[in-house]
Amino acid sequence: MPQKTITDGTVSDAYLALLADRGIDYFFGNAGTDFAPIIESFAKAQALGTPAPKAMLVPHENLAIHMALGYYAVTGKPQVVMVHVNVGTANALNGIINASRGNIPVLFSSGRTPYSETGDREGKRTREVHWPQEMFDQGALAREMVKWDYELKDKAVLETVVDRAINVAMTEPRGPIYLTLPREPLAEKFDSFDFTSPSRHATPTVAWPDPNAIDQLASRIANAENPLIITQDSGADVNAVAPLAALSDRFAIPVIQRKPRYLCLPTDHPMHLGYDSDPYLDFADLIIVAQCDVPWIPSVKSPGPGCTVVHMGPDPIYSDYPIRGYEADMAITGSMAPSFRMLDDALAGLETSAKPSIDTRRKRVAGLRDMMHENWAAGLEKSKSASPMSQAWISHCISEVKDDDTILITESAFAMAQMELTRPGSFISGGAGGGIGYGLGMSLGAKLAAKDRMVICTQGDGAYMYGNPVPAHYVGQAEGLPTLTVIMNNEQWGAVKRNTRAMYPDGYAVKSNREDLTFFEGGMAFEKTMDIAGGYGERVEDPAELPKALERGAKAVSDGQPAVLNLQTV
Repeated sequence: MPQKTITDGTVSDAYLALLADRGIDYFFGNAGTDFAPIIESFAKAQALGTPAPKAMLVPHENLAIHMALGYYAVTGKPQVVMVHVNVGTANALNGIINASRGNIPVLFSSGRTPYSETGDREGKRTREVHWPQEMFDQGALAREMVKWDYELKDKAVLETVVDRAINVAMTEPRGPIYLTLPREPLAEKFDSFDFTSPSRHATPTVAWPDPNAIDQLASRIANAENPLIITQDSGADVNAVAPLAALSDRFAIPVIQRKPRYLCLPTDHPMHLGYDSDPYLDFADLIIVAQCDVPWIPSVKSPGPGCTVVHMGPDPIYSDYPIRGYEADMAITGSMAPSFRMLDDALAGLETSAKPSIDTRRKRVAGLRDMMHENWAAGLEKSKSASPMSQAWISHCISEVKDDDTILITESAFAMAQMELTRPGSFISGGAGGGIGYGLGMSLGAKLAAKDRMVICTQGDGAYMYGNPVPAHYVGQAEGLPTLTVIMNNEQWGAVKRNTRAMYPDGYAVKSNREDLTFFEGGMAFEKTMDIAGGYGERVEDPAELPKALERGAKAVSDGQPAVLNLQTV
């Protein structure tokens, strides 16, 4: 079998060589004393011209994780993030929770405090901090939110460890892994190290659904009067967009993208029925929940008792959620692209007999779409001159300034109804685990993966602060990754206010009209972060000025400058 050999090296040398051989492009790092062997190996690879991922200094762990997630979202290729022992791991966990709940693979790793106090072993303890930073079980910090964790013992298992990390992360449902790398094993020297290339540890193929279950579902659809598809993440695989479009059009099945994190169906598709499933739950007699963890809020609204509910996805019952009690008359395991294709094929044989109900439904959905777009247009017209600016107006203006190639990443209140999105992969919204601060990192990762495309990131003011803006803009400038950041600055935690007022509608908090722990004091001049990053910054208060301001920001990005627009919003 083909092999490669490294001579006169260290385990750290071999580790970087293996990562490069396995297709890892970038090594996002926030270094500490545990990184010495890694840094030496990067310098050695550069001096000798040997393969290694590109090292990228990212001066905050939350940012590094989300850069890797953004890069994967565009390319489908997981990347390596390495942080500093337990403290770096703790800082990165916000992003790892998002990766876990969003099923995004990342090879998350950290150093481990050296364990040798004395002796002549390379990598032994040499700093005071090596004692207080050691833990009994560092992996426990991340274990609940990763698919696999392991500590490298020595070079004998290095190739197996790297291949297993990639295999586990990329096997559906995908997600992060955690590898700890003590200094002593990394610094271990060898005369010769052999590894197989290409790897003989293939990642398992995606799961295909049970054909019998697909046939049963197709029969149920053919006999339903008001079927409905609710999805959220099916567009994470860009290859799933066209099959969903085909099957929903074939049988005139309306599709709701509930709080989408990806473009699952183009906005101009005749079966695209918006982003709110609640108005249709009373009427649906069959609901297909396609890779959506929360298709409705049971305490607010649920389907009628006679409605059949079917869940589809790589893990249709979300088995890693401690409790999730949605009814499931059928649960079909399978990756979304083949599941949609197989369902479309099965429906093709039933199309003729179901034609009368399909035609009736198609006409009804067309009417609902017309009403929906009229309401959206009326809402925009009513709010476009509002000051502070409305989410509808801001979203509309962003839609006007972007093109089909633009990648839009949202971490803010946002009016999806005002967006025209047709290209798979052109819309990303992370934060599946509720970890705030993902937008800036994911936008940089997306730009790194698609340097010829415009990347626009919308941020709430709180999310912007969580996103480590100074480290983020540093990376954007240092690595030549200009993006346009649009901050929706309403000087408050909007989600906190909404939820408090919903829970206590007649309470003291509502009556105070300025709840504690909710409002930010003083107008933050976020646009001035560009003064230290060498980019373009602008504060926008007049809604009439927004279109031109967005054009100026986009022009700055096209010229190679990062840009921040600080918008005063409701």
